Amino acid sequence: MSTVDSFGSRGTLEVGDASYEVYRLAAVPGLERLPFSLKVLAENLLRTEDGANITADHIRALASWDPDAQPDTEIQFTPARVIMQDFTGVPCVVDLATMREAVAELGGDPERINPLAPAEMVIDHSVQIDVAGRADAFERNVELEYQRNRERYQFLRWGQTAFDDFKVVPPGTGIVHQVNIEYLARGVMVRDGKAYPDTCVGTDSHTTMVNGLGVLGWGVGGIEAEAAMLGQPVSMLIPRVVGFKLTGNIPAGVTATDVVLTITQKLRQHGVVGKFVEFYGEGVAAVPLANRATIGNMSPEFGSTVAIFPIDGVTIDYLRLTARSQEQLELVEAYAKEQGLWLDPTADGYTEPVFSEYLELDLSTVVPSIAGPKRPQDRIELSKAKEQFQRDLPTYAPELNQVDEAERESFPASDSPAISSSATRTFSVTDSEGRSFELFHGAVAIASITSCTNTSNPSVMLAAALLAKNAVEKGLVAKPWVKTSMAPGSQVVTNYYEKAGLWPYLEKLGFHLVGYGCATCIGNSGPLDEKVSAVVQEHDLAVAAVLSGNRNFEGRINPDVKMNYLASPPLVIAYALAGTMDFDFDSDPLGRTEDGHPIFLKDIWPAPEQVQATIDASIDRKMFEDDYADVFSGDERWRGLDTPEGNVFSWDPESTYVRKPPYFEGMGATPEPVTDITGARVLAKLGDSVTTDHISPAGSIKPDSPAGVYLAEHGVERRDFNSYGSRRGNHEVMIRGTFANIRLRNQLVPGVEGGFTKNLLTGEDTTIYDASVAYQAAGVPLVVLGGKEYGSGSSRDWAAKGTRLLGVRAVITESFERIHRSNLIGMGVLPLQFPEGESADSLGLDGTETFDIAGVTALNDGVTPRTVKVTATKADGTVVEFDAVVRIDTPGEADYYRNGGILQYVLRQVAGVA
Repeated sequence: MSTVDSFGSRGTLEVGDASYEVYRLAAVPGLERLPFSLKVLAENLLRTEDGANITADHIRALASWDPDAQPDTEIQFTPARVIMQDFTGVPCVVDLATMREAVAELGGDPERINPLAPAEMVIDHSVQIDVAGRADAFERNVELEYQRNRERYQFLRWGQTAFDDFKVVPPGTGIVHQVNIEYLARGVMVRDGKAYPDTCVGTDSHTTMVNGLGVLGWGVGGIEAEAAMLGQPVSMLIPRVVGFKLTGNIPAGVTATDVVLTITQKLRQHGVVGKFVEFYGEGVAAVPLANRATIGNMSPEFGSTVAIFPIDGVTIDYLRLTARSQEQLELVEAYAKEQGLWLDPTADGYTEPVFSEYLELDLSTVVPSIAGPKRPQDRIELSKAKEQFQRDLPTYAPELNQVDEAERESFPASDSPAISSSATRTFSVTDSEGRSFELFHGAVAIASITSCTNTSNPSVMLAAALLAKNAVEKGLVAKPWVKTSMAPGSQVVTNYYEKAGLWPYLEKLGFHLVGYGCATCIGNSGPLDEKVSAVVQEHDLAVAAVLSGNRNFEGRINPDVKMNYLASPPLVIAYALAGTMDFDFDSDPLGRTEDGHPIFLKDIWPAPEQVQATIDASIDRKMFEDDYADVFSGDERWRGLDTPEGNVFSWDPESTYVRKPPYFEGMGATPEPVTDITGARVLAKLGDSVTTDHISPAGSIKPDSPAGVYLAEHGVERRDFNSYGSRRGNHEVMIRGTFANIRLRNQLVPGVEGGFTKNLLTGEDTTIYDASVAYQAAGVPLVVLGGKEYGSGSSRDWAAKGTRLLGVRAVITESFERIHRSNLIGMGVLPLQFPEGESADSLGLDGTETFDIAGVTALNDGVTPRTVKVTATKADGTVVEFDAVVRIDTPGEADYYRNGGILQYVLRQVAGVA
């Protein structure tokens, strides 16, 4: 907290009978005109001003913020708390446990490795949909989850007892971001008698869902989260803020999901990477809190750091509904009004904040939409979905790319003809339950209502259930080849489904409860029926998944599924009824009545009034009180786990889940000097839109992959391989799965998909992991070449950790997404960009060159070079030279890089040797 208070901002706020110490924004002229999000940052600086790292000049920089300027002023943001999910959180706890030992080796006190800010983990990423479409699906999946993850869960139970201010929400409770908005978020924090805005960073990019509550927070990599837990501020530049005005009302038949997909497309086209997006204007009051949260959740999909709504009466109503105490409600409202953080455009004297850029959306213009087949920003109007599917299909089913010359010549080159339905063949299947049907390109193999993006929103969840009711009453059924599943974001959803009497209709269509967790959206969709999978693989069928999530990247949902589409929960059910993406809901009937009349989607779509009436009748405050009354205790399975004891973890050398990582081996009290990079070879040459899913290990582990071979060598049966995400606490598995995505296209091995490359020392094609081992044995450093938007997607720390442990020293791309660039620096990997307008291809680089990077050593003198000289030498001696832009953007990032990474920097600080 502040030890300086240059502006005399410290004061007292009386709320009811309570008194709180606060740091008033009104003490600094100029702050009143700022957007809501920057006011929160300003309060953060006032409260943490120490005269060294955070000074009066930093506060003045915010007060004199120029909305038109490009960001160039670094500030230190200290989040109030840290939130984690278990895939990314387990490595955090593993690293903290390792740091305790390393501190002792450097002569420090291991007990100093403790969260200094509240840290909460929700175990939600480990449930897999092994069993679906059955009444016992939930119980069976939870049972399998505990069998697979017992070691991890015991380790987390140890962490909950060994570390102060660290709490774990056990499995089977809900999805981290939904639990965050329904329970964990405070709105206003109280600590040591001080009241201040609730802010957070989280180990999942969709931490931004909490922006819907007016809580400033965003996703970071696990390594940044660990630093924040240990009291290290997040280094950032004062951002540009995009003001987004919402007007009008959502039309009948349009859902919050449709609004989100429209906003995602609009903001991605505008360009908001690294910026704050803030919603403002009188129209905000008409946006329900659940819709705000849905919009905030999708911030990573359009690339902004945050997408925030200010605090207003809607916020307070939601906090009341979700069973926050009356004292908390009064504090949030009083504090927000005292600090000018309350939004009421109709109030006397209200002044609209200034923004860097302005956008507007009239909600009445939004139409039903889906997005796909591989990116969330690729929105398709539902009325055009069939036509667009037919155009996209040849990319995934190359044999359909053959059209006769007469047909081809009738279209301009930029507008290829659609593939007609008659061009596709069908293949007979008899599944494991004895049902016979035909499979074909475009068949919907998975229809899953999943992910906090929508399962937190009663309007779309109850719309889906009411649509199911209407469908069942008309005799419609889901197609037998569709794997259907329902994974709500919290137990509240189950309760209001039961109260509304709607579960039987969902179950009749196969949408049984499969678990409370982030399932299909993160690749835990579970296997398809083995007979279906066999036919898909044998005939290389391009089958599809339709999910209500936020992520539909290639190779993410299921290894058998090539095309992935995002849709609202009711549309997920509609596609399960249709069974194919080659479907026009306006003209193609979903079935027929007994007397032969067609049944269209419009005939079963619930009216908005019906949805709202069901919400009003089935959701109340008591549901939230009951479900979160004892949220950290867990069920008998959790409470029955054997929990290791002691403040230092006893590593099991035989464990294949939790192993001591090598980050601090041989680390000295002072960092080694930074060196230039010489004689480097290219591990992978990649194209545009390479996501962290392409880089980081995710999904199932194939038996013939390096990770599968490793597990088999350690006595793990194939059925117990589990997923990469569940084994994030074992670096040996994760290194072997880095750059191993089944859809990765490494241009060093053209025509090949997956984790393969060319060993340029021997000329042989091999796995990326095996090539890395060979290069490291020969003492050869590595680089990766990439295109635009490198590292987009989730804030996966292993995308950076794995890159570094493979021996990669630098990544050279056309552009980076924010989180991954930061994480690379956090692991001591140098992020570089090609000169403006240039790329690997334009420079004539094919990836077979030897690379030298000179000028990095300037960092030893405390100087971050703007560019470094890159020399690429081809086999024939030809040289390509260019000046690469150094993407170390702040002095704090430079400190991390000089120390070999953020963990090493923090460790030296904590040990008192830095």
